[in-house]
Amino acid sequence: MASAAEQMAANLSWGALGKATELRQRILFTIGLLIIYRLGTWIPVPGIDHNALANFMDKAQNGLGGILNMFTGGAISRMGIFALGIMPYISASIIVQLLVTMVPSLEALQKEGEQGRQKINQYTRYGTVGLAVFQGFGIARSIEIGKLATHPGLNFELSCVITLVGGTLFLMWLGEQITSRGIGNGVSLIIFIGIIAQSPRAAAQFLSQGREGVISPAIIIMVILMVVATIAFVVLMEQAQRRVHIQYPRRQVGMKVYDGGSSHLPVKLNPSGVIPPIFASSLLLLPTTISTFSGNQTGPIMSTLLAYFGPGQPFYLLFFVVMIVFFTFFYTHNVAFKADDVADNLKNQNGFVPGIRPGKKTEEYLTYVVNRVLVVGSAYLAFVCLLPEILRHEFSIPFYFGGTSVLIVVSVAMDTVSQIQSHLLAHQYEGLIERSQLRGKKRGGSTRRAPTRR
Repeated sequence: MASAAEQMAANLSWGALGKATELRQRILFTIGLLIIYRLGTWIPVPGIDHNALANFMDKAQNGLGGILNMFTGGAISRMGIFALGIMPYISASIIVQLLVTMVPSLEALQKEGEQGRQKINQYTRYGTVGLAVFQGFGIARSIEIGKLATHPGLNFELSCVITLVGGTLFLMWLGEQITSRGIGNGVSLIIFIGIIAQSPRAAAQFLSQGREGVISPAIIIMVILMVVATIAFVVLMEQAQRRVHIQYPRRQVGMKVYDGGSSHLPVKLNPSGVIPPIFASSLLLLPTTISTFSGNQTGPIMSTLLAYFGPGQPFYLLFFVVMIVFFTFFYTHNVAFKADDVADNLKNQNGFVPGIRPGKKTEEYLTYVVNRVLVVGSAYLAFVCLLPEILRHEFSIPFYFGGTSVLIVVSVAMDTVSQIQSHLLAHQYEGLIERSQLRGKKRGGSTRRAPTRR
C-alpha cells in the first residue's frame, strides 16, 4: 500500500507552482544566472583575430573543436571569456577527491562535517585557479602559434590568461550560487545549457548535410531513431533501482510501544549520475585543450598523443570506457553511497537487513550489493557514451548527437524536475500543517454554536 507521501506525490499538481513563492524565486534566480552565463559566452577575449578563428573552428568542428565547443557552450568557437568553461573546476574536483581517499589528513578533514567540507571546497578552488592558469597560458601560446592573435606578445598572453581565468572563476561562483540558492546542480546545469544552446545549430548543420547529399537519408533517419531510443533508454535506466529490505523492531518510547515496521533502502542503478562521463571527458580534454589551436605545429609528444587519443581512435575509446567505469565506482563509494555511513545510520535507528547482523556485516553486505549493481550501471554508462562515438566516427555524425551529451541533458533535466517536485511536495506539506493547526484552534475554542430553532 502506498504511503501518504507517495499518494501526495502522485496527486501533485504543477498548478501549485504559482503558490510556492520560494520555489518560484529559486527558479527565476537560476534562470537569471544561466542567462548571464550565456551572455558571457559572446563577450570575446581581447586581441583575437575573429575571422581567422572562425575559419579555424569551421575546420575543427568535427574533431576536438566540436568536443570543446559542446562543453563550453560555444564559447571556445568565439573565444569568449568563458572559453575554458567549467572544466578546470571539474578537473580540480577529481584531483582533490582522489587525494582525499589517499591522504589520511584530508580523509580526516572530510569526516569533520560541514567545516571540513568547506575546507576541502577551498582546496578545490585553489586547484581550479592553478589548472585555469595552466590551461589559459597554454591556449594563449597556442593562439599565437596558430597566428590567431592580432598583436601577439607578452601583453596578449597576460590579458588572455587573466580573462580566461577570471571567466572560469566566475562560472565556478555561478555554479555554487545556483546549487545553494537556486534549483538543481549548478555545474551540471551550466554544461546542460551549453549543450542545449548548441543543439539547434548542430541539428540544422546535420540536416543541411543531408540536403547536400553528404549524408544519406537512411543515416539521418537512423540518427533520429538512435537519439529517441537513447533518450528512452537513459530515462528507463536512470529510474531503475535495487531495493534492499529494511526491518525495524518494536520499540518503546516512554509509556508508548510502537510496532515494528519495514521499509526499503533504494540503491539506484546509476547512483553517480552524469559525474563519470563528465569526469572522463574532462580528463580526455585536459591534455589536448592546449594543442587545439596550434594545428600542425605541435611537438612530437603532443602529435603522438593526439594521434592515439583523438576522437574515435581505439585508445581514446578504451580510455574513455576505463575512466567511466573507474569514476562510477569511485564516486559512488566515496560520495554518492557510502556503505559505512549507511550501515551506521541504520544501526543508530535500530534498523537492520533481515538475516544480516548490524554494523560491519551490514556494511559488507551493502558494499556487495552496490558493487553488483554498479557492474550493470557502469556498463550502461559506457554503452550509452561509446556507441554514438563509434557511429559518429564511422558516419561523420556531428558530435552533439553523442551519448555523453544526451546522457547529460536527460539526467540533468530529470534531476532538476525531481528537485522541483520535492520543493512542491514540501510546500504542500506546509500548507496541510497550517490548515490542520487552524482547524485545531477552531475546535479548541470556547465558543459554541447556538442551538438551531425549530
